[in-house]
Amino acid sequence: MVMFVVSLFSWWYSAGWRQVLASFDKRLMAVASAFSVKQLLKTLFAPWRRIITYPGASLAEKFHAWGDNVFSRTIGFFVRLIVLFAALLITFFVSLVTLLEVIIWPLLPFGVIGFLIAGVIW
Repeated sequence: MVMFVVSLFSWWYSAGWRQVLASFDKRLMAVASAFSVKQLLKTLFAPWRRIITYPGASLAEKFHAWGDNVFSRTIGFFVRLIVLFAALLITFFVSLVTLLEVIIWPLLPFGVIGFLIAGVIW
């Protein structure tokens, strides 16, 4: 039993802590992948849902098509910008949670011991 506790503490303060730190990179990559950040940045000024109006022969039709295409690109830009902002917020939240986890990680074993003692006393 003593060997198990020593082994647990040994893992907790060496390899376990390294795994917590390494998980930060994986979490950020998961957020970037879930929101397709790279793709959103590449297509930031692309038309919304590929809605494109092709110009006709007359000057009025060309201006109408140009206005429709500018409107479609503007909508696409703002929708993608909102999604990128959401990805930034989630990235901030993941960073904050990971920072709290790194700070709390070394204290958790003592918290368990403290709660066991408090449970026996009360």
